Amino acid sequence: MAPKHNNMVFDSHFHKDWQRYVKTWFNQAGKKKRRRTKRLDKAKAIAPRPTSLLRPVVHCQTIRYNAKVRAGRGFTLDELKAAGINRKQALSIGISVDHRRKNRSQESLQANVLRLKEYKSRLILFPRKASKPKKGDSSQAELDVATQHTGPVLPIKQVLSDTKARKITDAEKKASAFQTMRMYRANAKLVGIREKRAKEAAEDDGLGVAKKKK
Repeated sequence: MAPKHNNMVFDSHFHKDWQRYVKTWFNQAGKKKRRRTKRLDKAKAIAPRPTSLLRPVVHCQTIRYNAKVRAGRGFTLDELKAAGINRKQALSIGISVDHRRKNRSQESLQANVLRLKEYKSRLILFPRKASKPKKGDSSQAELDVATQHTGPVLPIKQVLSDTKARKITDAEKKASAFQTMRMYRANAKLVGIREKRAKEAAEDDGLGVAKKKK
C-alpha cells in the first residue's frame, strides 16, 4: 500500500528468496509432443478398435445448465438391457458401463437406447479366430473395408428448442405454480392418513360406530 501525504516511504521487503517459488514451464512443448506420441502408440496397439469408448447422452447439472447435454460416464444397466446388449459384452465391444447412474426419465432412456442401437448397427465385429467366426461376427467383406475410428464415437450434438415466443394465456395467468406444488406436497404427506380413514370408513357398519375387532 502506497503512503499518503507527506509521510515516510515504506521499506518493507516481502519478496525475499522469491527464486525458490518461481515455477517454470519450459517443457510445455516437449510434454505436448509426448502426449501426442502416446496417443499414436495407443492407437496402433489397439487397432483396428476405436481409440475411445461410446458414451451416453446426459443432461448437465443445475437449473442453469440442465438444458444442455454432454457425454456421460457410461450407460446404465437398464439401457443396455433395453438395447439387447449384455453387460460384459458391452465392455468388450467399446461401450462404457456405469452401474451407479439411474434413469430419471423415459426420454433419456429412449435416447440412449437409440444411441446404442445405432452404434450396434455400424459396428464391425472381428472374430477372435479368423478361421472360426462365431454368430454375430461381421462378414469378410465388412472386415476388408474396416478402418480405425479416431476421436469421439457418435459425437453429441446440442438439440436446440424450436419454441417461439407467444402470448400468455388466461389459464396460465390464473394458475399458480406455488399453489400446485403445495397441493402435491400436501397430498404426498397425507396419503397414509387418508388411506387409514378410508379403511376405517369401509369397516364402519353405517351407524357411525366402527366394528370392534375380535
